[in-house]
Amino acid sequence: MSRAKGLSALFRAAAAGRRAGDAHLPDLVNCLDASVPSSSTSIKHSVNLPERAKSSRKSLGDVGLSSQLFESSLASEDSSNQLKQQISFIICDDTLDGSPDSGGTSNDKYSGSLDIPWLELMSNKNLLIKRKLVSRERKQKWVFKMSQVPRFKQLIKLCGKKLGSEATLQVFGKLGRETGVKEYNSLIAMCVDMARTTDDEDVALVEMSKAYRIFEKMREQGYQLDEGTYGPLLMYFIERGMIEEFHFFCGSIKDGNPVSLPRLGYYEMLLWISVDNEEMIQKLCDYIAADDEENIQLKENYLLALSETQRTNDLLRVLEIIDITKFSDLSPSSIFKLLGRLSLESLAEKFLLALKSIDSGSEKILKLIFSYASCIPNLAVEDVVLKFESLCVKFEIRPSLESYRELIKYCCGSHKVQLALDIVDRICEDGLSLSIDTLNRILNASEENYEYNLVWRIYSVICHHNLKPNAETFRSMINLSVKMKDFDGAYAMLNDSKKMNIEPVASMYNAIMAGYFREKNISAGLRVLKQMKLDGVKPDPQTYSYLIGFCDSEKDIIKYYKELKCSGIPVTKHIFMSLVNAYAACGQFEKAKQVLLDERIPVKSLNELKSVLISALASNGQMADALDLYEKIKQAGGNLEPKAVISLIEYLHSQGDLNLMLQLLEELHDQGYWIDGCCRVVTFCVRRRHLSTAIDLLKQLKDKFYDDELAAEVLFDETFAIIAEEEPADVQFGVDLLQAIKTNIGISPSRKCLDFLLNACVKAKDLQNSLLVWEEYKIAGLPYNVLNFLRMYQALLACGDHKSAEIMQTKIPKDDPDVRDIIKAFQVTYPHFLKGEKEGTYAKSAPAKANKKPQVEEKKQNKKKKKKKKPEK
Repeated sequence: MSRAKGLSALFRAAAAGRRAGDAHLPDLVNCLDASVPSSSTSIKHSVNLPERAKSSRKSLGDVGLSSQLFESSLASEDSSNQLKQQISFIICDDTLDGSPDSGGTSNDKYSGSLDIPWLELMSNKNLLIKRKLVSRERKQKWVFKMSQVPRFKQLIKLCGKKLGSEATLQVFGKLGRETGVKEYNSLIAMCVDMARTTDDEDVALVEMSKAYRIFEKMREQGYQLDEGTYGPLLMYFIERGMIEEFHFFCGSIKDGNPVSLPRLGYYEMLLWISVDNEEMIQKLCDYIAADDEENIQLKENYLLALSETQRTNDLLRVLEIIDITKFSDLSPSSIFKLLGRLSLESLAEKFLLALKSIDSGSEKILKLIFSYASCIPNLAVEDVVLKFESLCVKFEIRPSLESYRELIKYCCGSHKVQLALDIVDRICEDGLSLSIDTLNRILNASEENYEYNLVWRIYSVICHHNLKPNAETFRSMINLSVKMKDFDGAYAMLNDSKKMNIEPVASMYNAIMAGYFREKNISAGLRVLKQMKLDGVKPDPQTYSYLIGFCDSEKDIIKYYKELKCSGIPVTKHIFMSLVNAYAACGQFEKAKQVLLDERIPVKSLNELKSVLISALASNGQMADALDLYEKIKQAGGNLEPKAVISLIEYLHSQGDLNLMLQLLEELHDQGYWIDGCCRVVTFCVRRRHLSTAIDLLKQLKDKFYDDELAAEVLFDETFAIIAEEEPADVQFGVDLLQAIKTNIGISPSRKCLDFLLNACVKAKDLQNSLLVWEEYKIAGLPYNVLNFLRMYQALLACGDHKSAEIMQTKIPKDDPDVRDIIKAFQVTYPHFLKGEKEGTYAKSAPAKANKKPQVEEKKQNKKKKKKKKPEK
């Protein structure tokens, strides 16, 4: 019998044993003994379980979660130990406890079945005493702070990848570290992730067994099993359709934390939807719709799971029946988001009216209105704000400051910063108190969206409404002014900060200094440094980072580095980065390499500095050295920083090594950096005519932008813009690319794509492809506009097809004087030569005599000119 089948059988046996044990014990919570409804109209409160239908993926056990949740499940200690021994025999044999030939009896093997050596055993009765001791010992041990949570998770992931999960457990045990809920949860998540990513069933089984052992240890030590602990485990079973295992773990969760029973209903609904068990889904829907107030929290979680899936018809059937006022804040928010996605405004208004009738509170109703309006598809951001305001007026609710903040956050996230400022004006008009943090958010959004000019409008709001900005506010405003190259405005803001009794900080001066340095105005940047010292502001590491990074001579590098050491400012990694870039820019490549030998560089920053060195070498023409260092990092098992990878891809264009570019692209795991790198490789492929690779990468990019049609359209527009810019323009490659995009990717070209391609036809004077592209407008369903007619007119003139050009000219609307000027400019640029003139594509059917009269008249005019002209003496 395989381990997987054996474990599944044990889970089923454990579930049966749990029910047998429950028969001899009273219910712990009498009010939580309801079973799943057995009919569509009522819920039977009984311990008798309904017969389960068979799943399409796995056969269902006899136990359903909704009945398991509300039955007490305290098995005897002996049966529990026996179960642990049996599970250990299956999941640990030959895998965790040594080779199959190892000596020792089975009892010896069982004795350490579920023991984790690095975790101290502790009974529940000593839990309080132990925790008091832990609180004292934590002062002398490794303290785990909230700020270290991401680092610890990253450390767990790194150790799991390098050492394996079992070795990771042992390593952290030997660190003498107190193990708490956060640490346990990280270890469980690591095991689940490794089980999810592997294709080997045995490996997945081993990883899940380790997760189970940690889970059981937490339960034995009395830790509360919250959703952060059991959520990843249950989601793994749901994804794999492992029904028996799901129910087994739910029983353990119930034992460890009875309060979590309603929340487990959320996962149960997801399970039945995952395995397509229509019978159980309908039973749970009937249970939700039942007109009673028992187990409201359980029903709410069922409803929440249903609203997050694609079971729209089932959800709408339930929503038509339920009383929305009985549910708490959790479900209505998800329900209103779904109503927004389906544009069911009448049903949304019905629920809002019901909630208002029971005086649910204006803040709650405003939140639901926003949830509905913000999820309506194909609705512009401006229209979302209007919809929110119209519903507020309809239900006679005045928007609150918190609701305005949500709208501002939504506008900033949707790149509508000016609209966010309009909402700020409404806040001030309503007499609400505007916080400076809201304006700081808008300032950050302005920088992210390159709308630097909005800084003066924001500053006007601060002055007009007597708001109290902080140092961060002025730093952001100064930075935006500098990015507009408005250095006078930046200095004015710096002086205003002093008038407002805001103590200036180094970051304000650094922003101005960096702006001057980027403009290569070194003397002005140094004047900022002088002013900074006169104002009594001490330079910080970022100041010296700019000073060193923009040095153009080795002498200046040494000068500022000595000042840094004399000032007592610590040498940060940014200082080392500036040294590397400065030496490389001065041509001192060996000294740039020697910077990495400094013993003060933290080990965790060494790889990042190597990446900076690679970028510096590549950008200064030392590609051979950069690639050599890259190979050394790869051989040592390290990874480049994304910025260094992008830099290598950029500077590899000159060498034309496409295979190396694709290899570097595979190392970019962050989506933003991958898209950046991929676009650069696509640019290279288009310029070097690598059609198949370009199509493959464009298809991957299109998949990345599956939910952003605008971004995908811009991507393809930029691709054809490259073809239009090429000299000479390779129109045939552009046409082939167009057909490949239509055939292989399934995307119709946008108007801009065809405009760029038609422009390339003009430059190449390619009549045949001009006509082909002209027909593509019709195929794509794009009506011709004035610009299209003008461009095609230009193409026909450039190709010498003047007869067709004359016909095209008659179709151009000439109401606009600019259009008439463009037509005249085209006629001057492409004069009408009669000899060798091609027959018009659009005028092939015109008789030849039609053009004889103009030719005769022209000959007569030429003869008259010759008679008038007298010979010179």
